[in-house]
Amino acid sequence: MPRNKYPEETGQKILDAALKLFLEKGYEETTVLDIIGEMGGMTRGAFYHHFKSKEEVFDVLSEKLFAGSNPFTDAKSHTELNGLQKIQFLLKKSITDTQTDSQKLSLSVLNLLESPTFLKKLIDTNTSLVPYYQEFISEGIDDGSIAPNNAKLLSELFTMFTNFWMIPTLFPSTEKETWERFMMIKEITDSLGFPVIDEELAELGRQQLEALDNADCQSQDAETD
Repeated sequence: MPRNKYPEETGQKILDAALKLFLEKGYEETTVLDIIGEMGGMTRGAFYHHFKSKEEVFDVLSEKLFAGSNPFTDAKSHTELNGLQKIQFLLKKSITDTQTDSQKLSLSVLNLLESPTFLKKLIDTNTSLVPYYQEFISEGIDDGSIAPNNAKLLSELFTMFTNFWMIPTLFPSTEKETWERFMMIKEITDSLGFPVIDEELAELGRQQLEALDNADCQSQDAETD
């Protein structure tokens, strides 16, 4: 392969090829050789000149996808919303925008959470959300939409609830149990003066659970055919 005068373009092409394969085959089933093959003519040396491993490709890809579609930035731009409403906007968007590349990529590696390495990666990624939530919670306390509280602790608790406790791979549950967990989060946050789960959000959550349950049933039916 000729020497590339534009290494940043090659790096982006590797990321594009990896994203395509991760979404089509899943992270676990994709190898570095698959990524190289998708590039058509790239050598292993060229790949390793840009990335040390498939794991590094995933890390960089995840960062770029989040930066390109950061929902917190989107919510912050809605200056007509108060602090509580901005968090509700985030949650509703995360439920309705289920087909983004970022979310598909996240789903493709959920089955790897038994790996300590990937579990740590999940923890690091999700704990990085705390300052974003803390900013909106502090805003909500100032504008009166959220009761006075310790914004840092409340943001940590809410991140743990929504980004760990609600992950079925970490806490396996039936649709009924997941719904009960969701409603318990509502009960706890309401009691803390943080009524983030309103009727609309609860209905969206219920619909998503039903859709996921139907998808699982269809997948199991296909496997038995």
